Amino acid sequence: MPFKPRRSALYLPASNAKAIAKARTLDCDVVILDLEDAVAPDAKAVAREQAVAAVCEGGFGSRELVVRVNGLDTEWGADDMAAVAAAAPDAILAPKVSTTDDMRGYAGHLGGRAIPLWAMVETALSLFRLDAIAATAPETGLAGFVIGTNDLAKETGAQLDTLRTPFVGALGLAVAAARAYGLIILDGVYNELDDDEGFVVQARQAVGFGFDGKTLIHPRQIDPCNRVFTPDAATLDRARSIIAAFALPENASKGAIRLDGRMVERLHLAQAERIVAMA
Repeated sequence: MPFKPRRSALYLPASNAKAIAKARTLDCDVVILDLEDAVAPDAKAVAREQAVAAVCEGGFGSRELVVRVNGLDTEWGADDMAAVAAAAPDAILAPKVSTTDDMRGYAGHLGGRAIPLWAMVETALSLFRLDAIAATAPETGLAGFVIGTNDLAKETGAQLDTLRTPFVGALGLAVAAARAYGLIILDGVYNELDDDEGFVVQARQAVGFGFDGKTLIHPRQIDPCNRVFTPDAATLDRARSIIAAFALPENASKGAIRLDGRMVERLHLAQAERIVAMA
């Protein structure tokens, strides 16, 4: 399966038609049309209609188009799922998933359609059930996790700094659970729109954790996000040298080789191939 970059995932309120039109011109890898937090109650119906129209009209090019629905425990959730599933975006983002039953509930509203589900990791309860939720992937069509640090902080009372110190353990466990079951995982948003340096610091932390990309709340964050999550020249050269070394006939059956004074294993080959695909 071809590698698909998801470095930058921009949230946009689906109630804002101009923002949806603008999204077709932006350099983000993923557009998330939001029906939930970014939309006021009296605009929910209009947002749903505009999200469905945007999915049906297309025009987003190579950008992945995802719709975040309202929770099934709200008055809008079931209608959101019915309308959005019928439109068939690239994925549907389910909010506030705390249990495996939550995940099965969203899957049950797909009507048998093979639409990938992404799950928000944003409740205190979910942190204790990451493995179980991820394990529903074959059954529910779960394909990815998206971290919701703002909601986690709200529930726990945590005070967030740039490096999300209270949630370092949780972030690492979320990445591990995602990778254990072949899921993608996107980091949470950075709230300080005027703090470009802080955004880069946090995005680099996300790269270090192993996230595929980061969710964003403003178009100005797209370019720095893409730069951070795109391998630099030195990393790319190193990856290419690993691929070339394992491609030599004398290394075809080896599990580990010596390269530039370092031991390189076949697990490093898989990582190198991913880096080249990203670049």
